[in-house]
Amino acid sequence: MKAAKLIAGDEIRIISPSRSMSMIAVDHRNIAKARLEEMGFKVSFSEHSLESDQFVSSSVRSRIEDLHAAFADPNVKGILTTIGGFNSNQLLRHIDYELIKANPKRLCGYSDITALSNAIFAKTGLITYSGPHFSTLAMLHGNEYTMDYFKKIMMQDAEIKISPSGQWSDDAWYMDQEIRSFTNNEGPYVINAGAAEGTIIGGNQCTFNLLQGTEYMPNLKNAILFLEDDYEVQPHAFDRDLQSLIHQPSFEGVKGIVIGRFQKSSNMTKELLQKIIKSKVELDHIPVIADMDFGHTSPLITFPVGGKVSLHAFDNTIEVNISE
Repeated sequence: MKAAKLIAGDEIRIISPSRSMSMIAVDHRNIAKARLEEMGFKVSFSEHSLESDQFVSSSVRSRIEDLHAAFADPNVKGILTTIGGFNSNQLLRHIDYELIKANPKRLCGYSDITALSNAIFAKTGLITYSGPHFSTLAMLHGNEYTMDYFKKIMMQDAEIKISPSGQWSDDAWYMDQEIRSFTNNEGPYVINAGAAEGTIIGGNQCTFNLLQGTEYMPNLKNAILFLEDDYEVQPHAFDRDLQSLIHQPSFEGVKGIVIGRFQKSSNMTKELLQKIIKSKVELDHIPVIADMDFGHTSPLITFPVGGKVSLHAFDNTIEVNISE
């Protein structure tokens, strides 16, 4: 099940199912709102989006009320999360999945939102989206690629060929928008060669793994996993988190893995990642590529959780095409 494509004039609701919008500077909120309005959207904010507690979040009740209100409102066509965090999995047992089934909307966010997006797909079949937060849209420089792929998947009908960005950044852009550091992008590389087609599942790996053993974990049969992690997950932790995923009963149905770019302070290197992947015999027969433009660096693609992907990875030739 997928929601209708967004068109100019549609309303996008901003919700905070993880951390609060109160942590986002007011000028950044204004920039992000203006970006969406430049695309032709109307922007509204959930009632409790600015509430903040000791975890810079809000109560489960407040977050659930905002999520349900966004899906129930017939004027709302898209839902964009404020930012990530650590606790969106608190919501999963309280969500009215029948409400979501009856009112499909385009929900987009990444990082901690991985728990929410995959659970909704598992429970309802509704395609959700891993892509920019509302806060991401406040970036003034180096954000064109992010915006382009967001518009492609949200507003256009054609299959999308993923091409690498020209440059990428891993700097604290939100501290100073004019002092930036960019690195030329060498593009993705092949760890295990091969070709596959399947259903996109995943997102932030350590968050995705919180769903293991629960009713909110999507079936991995015929899946191509899109996985990434941030600086808090060092190589040894990524290794064991991946091994835990491999131990899932339905992992034998996985057709391929696409790994997003690691942050510099994760201490992950190309050579180390290759060793981690090659050490796992369960992955020998499936294609694995790394350094795709998604994760906690910028820019990033928007991809559909529950959508389709074809992957061709041979030597230095990589083709990734996604669709709904």
